[in-house]
Amino acid sequence: MSDSVGFWKRFFAGFLDGIIVSLPIAIIFGLITGDWENDNFSTFFNFLYMLIVPILWYGYTVGKRMMGIRIVRMDGKKLGIGTMLLRYFVAALVYAITLGIGFIVSAFMVGLRKDHRAIHDFIAGTYVTSNKP
Repeated sequence: MSDSVGFWKRFFAGFLDGIIVSLPIAIIFGLITGDWENDNFSTFFNFLYMLIVPILWYGYTVGKRMMGIRIVRMDGKKLGIGTMLLRYFVAALVYAITLGIGFIVSAFMVGLRKDHRAIHDFIAGTYVTSNKP
């Protein structure tokens, strides 16, 4: 797993996803509903984006693709809905239960561990790589 990707590439991929996908979704729903305070719809669609797009696009999201990185399973099998639910939903629960401390620990894990795996990678059995599919 010497091809695993560290903190900054992952960070910028998430940043790009936020600018290119999440922000437009939030703006569209704000314009449609007129409710700029309630972000439940945009949060739901962002969750679906993070859950489904990597399954359909070989582990890429738009931001990850632009950064040349993607999510893969440790066992080499294709990403599926179960893996992605573990990676995003269960990990989000862990991060919420720990009041965000788990998220901070994950950032340090990605930056400092040799394999660059975060808590959500361990939960889902994944890692982020620069290898092409």
